[in-house]
Amino acid sequence: MSSRITEGHLSSGQLPTDIEGFDLLAELALNMRWSWNHATDAVWSELDPELWEITHNPWVVLQTVSRDKIRNMLADPVFRKQIDVLVESRKHALEAPAWFQKEHLQNSLTCVAYFSMEFMLSEALPIYSGGLGNVAGDQLKANSDLGVPVVGVGLLYQQGYFRQVIDKNGEQQALYPYNDPGQLPITPLRQPNGEWLRLEIELPGYPVWLRVWQVLVGRVKLYLLDSNDLANFPTVRGITSELYGGGPELRLQQELVLGIGGWRLLQALGIQPEVCHLNEGHAAFAILERARTFMKASGQPFEVALAVTRAGNLFTTHTAVPAGFDRFAPYLIEHYLGRYAQEKLGISVRELLALGRENANDSSESFNMAYMAIRGSGAVNGVSRLHGQVSRHIFRTLFPRWPENEVPVGYVTNGVHMPTWDSAPSDELWTEACGKNRWLGRTKTLERDIRCVTDSKLWQFRTKASKALIEFTRERISRQLAYTGAPSESIERAKHLFDPNALTLGFARRFATYKRPNLLLHNRERLLRLLKNPDRPVQLIMAGKAHPADRAGQDLIHEWINFIREADNRLNIIFLRDYDMQLTERLVQGVDVWINTPRRPWEACGTSGMKVLVNGGINLSELDGWWAEAYSPEVGWAVGDGLEHGDDPSLDAVEAERLYELLEREVIPEFYNRDEHGIPTAWVKRMRESMAQLTPRFSADRTIREYTEQHYLPAAIAYRTRAADNGSIGKKIVDWRFALETKLSKVRFGNLNVQTRDGQYLFEIRVCFNDLDAKSVRVELYADGVMGGDPMRQEMKCLQQPVETQGYIYRISIPASRHTTDYSVRIIPHYDGVAVPLEATHILWQH
Repeated sequence: MSSRITEGHLSSGQLPTDIEGFDLLAELALNMRWSWNHATDAVWSELDPELWEITHNPWVVLQTVSRDKIRNMLADPVFRKQIDVLVESRKHALEAPAWFQKEHLQNSLTCVAYFSMEFMLSEALPIYSGGLGNVAGDQLKANSDLGVPVVGVGLLYQQGYFRQVIDKNGEQQALYPYNDPGQLPITPLRQPNGEWLRLEIELPGYPVWLRVWQVLVGRVKLYLLDSNDLANFPTVRGITSELYGGGPELRLQQELVLGIGGWRLLQALGIQPEVCHLNEGHAAFAILERARTFMKASGQPFEVALAVTRAGNLFTTHTAVPAGFDRFAPYLIEHYLGRYAQEKLGISVRELLALGRENANDSSESFNMAYMAIRGSGAVNGVSRLHGQVSRHIFRTLFPRWPENEVPVGYVTNGVHMPTWDSAPSDELWTEACGKNRWLGRTKTLERDIRCVTDSKLWQFRTKASKALIEFTRERISRQLAYTGAPSESIERAKHLFDPNALTLGFARRFATYKRPNLLLHNRERLLRLLKNPDRPVQLIMAGKAHPADRAGQDLIHEWINFIREADNRLNIIFLRDYDMQLTERLVQGVDVWINTPRRPWEACGTSGMKVLVNGGINLSELDGWWAEAYSPEVGWAVGDGLEHGDDPSLDAVEAERLYELLEREVIPEFYNRDEHGIPTAWVKRMRESMAQLTPRFSADRTIREYTEQHYLPAAIAYRTRAADNGSIGKKIVDWRFALETKLSKVRFGNLNVQTRDGQYLFEIRVCFNDLDAKSVRVELYADGVMGGDPMRQEMKCLQQPVETQGYIYRISIPASRHTTDYSVRIIPHYDGVAVPLEATHILWQH
């Protein structure tokens, strides 16, 4: 960080900063490492156990307890010693060399800027909605653990995502409580003279002042921008009011603040990231501002600046359907970015719009943020193996005439931050089996080590987890009923809900039609028989929100609430309201089976089922997202045939039948078939394999190691190479692309000649390049893959140019294993260090 900027400081007018030792408590409370390292939990519980249990926000606890209580606690030698030890331990953990420092410190990567619309770090900082924020928060934490030099950039929402209430009619109602910044574990970022760091960006006709807040996430800093500044017009102050609220214009304003404002913030802090990681297309305007910054520093035009800076940009898409991408009407882009394009970037509005369009010449086409992210990045990835495949299909129209499997979208499968989601008993079990630092580097021995845990110990661990979940559920339902004014007998009955020894199923996620949360309701009588079997009882915990604008999703919640409210169902199934991070933690730590029923392939990844792995829960899921690559018969159960069927409603009946059959014939019997010690040995075996095989594979530390080694380090090198000498390589890349644009269409193929010798095909073809430099392209022999396999593509060797012609002869010999008509010759762009076809979509086929 630049020396011009200081850490946020505490307000002495409200907090007892004069009490010796309070600064140490504040230091612990303001670093969100406590959200996954629970060593400080006892401190906050001692100060105010009830408030800590309700909020899990140490900063609120510190501001709420009396000065006398704090003074007396700090005067206690035992308590003070405890604080000193915790502070020293945290300091050592954050300063000690981590995985990155040990293995990659010699590399040129000094900073990755991670942009995201939302971050889920703790319920104490409610600036998240669900999956996207979950991934962002878990990855920041894993980057901290592994020592990867990352800074986060996001928005501070005045209200955040909505809070859910179910009214007396069973309908979801949305509440938007105000996020008081003073009660959040964040601090203002201030100048050395105490002035709050504020940035100015321009919207049409008026400036917007953005306040900057800092969040400490272990070693990582997260910066949040906030438009709620008194210097702004009232409407402008509301730009950062809600997460995913309002209409397209508000969304565009938020994304301008995140992308353009976010990059300017990094410049103001003196941070010069080699890599910019765009977590979904919301942040894609950072691409423009990064290019503008390079233009200003180098004197290069926009096209060259983009060619240079895109090498350091990574775009991660989380969307599995084209309708999920943010699109803006052309008039909105022109209104908000017209002057910026012309005066700051030196390009026309039409050129800017072309970056976000499939067809640059279609003036009616909307501006797609994902398209701009692709055209401004050096690499693109989906978030599971299947999602990479789905994304290649979605984006294929941007790469015309290229085979779909060569559309440049790879994948890095998401993982979850295991220390955030494991229970205390789970942490004890894994620590004993695999060591305290098991998630801080390579995880080669985890599978072997966890397999050494005995059946009895595993089952004892699961029994504790089930009991803890039931106790939490009873307390939450009781409080839920009390808030709604329910009769005292209903509240008392809730305190005896459920049986900790019964099989507990969990289903919790966003309620949307494609997730099919009502699949279990397809045959209600059959579901009731499952739930009410006195010999083998089953209980189901439901939770989830539907977006306030999603009427169909809200109807699904209403359907479940009505079903549950039938008097004879109440003891076997409940719906827990206001699904948030704290509720998620408790559910994934205690349920026996996690159910997921999306319509394939619309679940890009889905991380909720990953969270049960470390806690010994087992997945029963559609073969979609991460489960499509994780599933094998010994680790869980699968619904679906692994194929896509669109939105065919008849499929729901087929897969509901499969779901019931699995529960009736496999899941329930396996849970209740016990040995002489009362242990379900087959169940425990499956649980052990799930923990051993899947937990290391789907942990966020594995994800971050892949991002670092496959993307961050190469991107940093590529960016530095292109940025050298004021971007001279970028200028050459632009000239190379211009030559392809104007000359490739003039290239001519001769006839393709094939000879067969000794079981080999000898292909030979003459190519006349006219004015195009033959070194700017590659000539390849290509054949589609067989039976779903990889295609065959091999570069043909250029022979010496014959004197009597202007053509080059290319030749290759390959095994004669297929018919010669399977093969074609093609010409594709080639330039060292340039990603093709991502940065050059040209291709020419021989017909």
